[in-house]
Amino acid sequence: MVCMDLSKYTGIHYDSRKVEPGYIFVAIKGEKFDANKAIPEVIEKGATLIVSEMDHSKSPYIKDGVEFQQVASAREALAYLSHDFYGKPSEQVSVFGVTGTNGKTTVTHLAQAILDDCALLGTMGLKEKLNDEYKDLGNTTPQSKDTHAILRNLVKQDFKYLAMEVSSHALEQFRVGSIKFKTSVVTNLTQDHLDYHLTMDNYFQAKAKIFQQTKDFAVLNIDDEYFEQFQAKALENNLKIISFGIKDTAASLLAKDIEYHDHGLSYTIVNNTNFDTDNNEIRMELKLNGSFNVYNSLAAIAIALIEGLSLKTIQERLQASAVVSGRFEMLKSDAMPYCIVDYAHSPDGLLNVLKGTKNLFKNDSAKIYCVFGCGGDRDITKRPKMGKIAFEHADYCFVTSDNPRTEDPEQILADILAGIPDLSKVKVIEDRRQAIQDAIKTATENDYVVIAGKGHENYQILKDKTIHFDDKEEVENCFKLLKQ
Repeated sequence: MVCMDLSKYTGIHYDSRKVEPGYIFVAIKGEKFDANKAIPEVIEKGATLIVSEMDHSKSPYIKDGVEFQQVASAREALAYLSHDFYGKPSEQVSVFGVTGTNGKTTVTHLAQAILDDCALLGTMGLKEKLNDEYKDLGNTTPQSKDTHAILRNLVKQDFKYLAMEVSSHALEQFRVGSIKFKTSVVTNLTQDHLDYHLTMDNYFQAKAKIFQQTKDFAVLNIDDEYFEQFQAKALENNLKIISFGIKDTAASLLAKDIEYHDHGLSYTIVNNTNFDTDNNEIRMELKLNGSFNVYNSLAAIAIALIEGLSLKTIQERLQASAVVSGRFEMLKSDAMPYCIVDYAHSPDGLLNVLKGTKNLFKNDSAKIYCVFGCGGDRDITKRPKMGKIAFEHADYCFVTSDNPRTEDPEQILADILAGIPDLSKVKVIEDRRQAIQDAIKTATENDYVVIAGKGHENYQILKDKTIHFDDKEEVENCFKLLKQ
């Protein structure tokens, strides 16, 4: 992108509907719509600079007063221009980029709970302050223009930090382009999004791009299969490494003596970093549960230590932090089974939730009833794997719908069942509401019903429409019905 004076432009956008006089319009060719088709429209609206991968310089609709610039990548150009137009805001706020297959949402929420003046941006939207409502932004990571605008607004409000989820799609599509991360976290890497990336190596390479935009630290899961590969990529970019884990005692932050309870978990953290050296060990207590949340909390602790907080302060704030909506969220009522609602929609995510549930058993007679499905228009290869995991780690499975989108729900269910060797402990109920009700009715007071896949989502995406559907609401409604 050629450097230019941006002060003469009044705004920048990629959405033709939002262009105003004096704007820069960046024409992105998307999967569903090619914004190049809207160029005549935005010129009529008063756009004065058109940026596109196509050569429009001699097109009849380019008129006096309208500049045109051809670029190799419109998405990258949008990020570059937005960074400069909004005053390079990521250089004025400490931005923490959290990527990985699972755990991004929880790590960012915990970072916000620990740090003062920390906003949060991710799957559930934008939450500027800890007790604010979320502002829905549509994607885990918005377009680069929107993110840079958010960052500028945070600068104006004197925020110190932004904890930000960074998806692999966002890294590939320059949605976080030109953002300068102070610290990047990689939680883990397991199969997901292969409908987009095709191979695990491509998926890894996409995630590793975050280090190219990181200034200081890489926080990495030492127990993860891809740890050494991520470490090598981080070192190529001259980053300092802080590792965290449960199994490998070489971890910079190690959790030991882990205990799980209905009300949360606790562990002793061994601090082998150069931060807060006065505290080598301290006991952490959280309202979260599952071993995966031990990892998530260690990642958030690493961020806070880098920012100068003591382990004692971190301990106090973690203990006070609330459960993240739809992330291993337990619902219980008298005489009803324990119900756990979780966002797990990948093989590893489902495995972690089921293992985490087993850690809560009070006696050997307890059973796990698992309600789950797989999303349509997404990685097909993970469906039988999730079926096999549910079969092996739950006592009974209710296979159901989970955002079928444009696919035939019955085909998705068949793909899941292909991974289940014995259907004797499986019930297929396409209607998700009915599946949840049947699971709760079947389970006893001491059993656990795991409802996986949607978590905080309050909708179901069908072929021709999107309807309201909230797993937590369904559980609570079922409790009420059964008590009548």
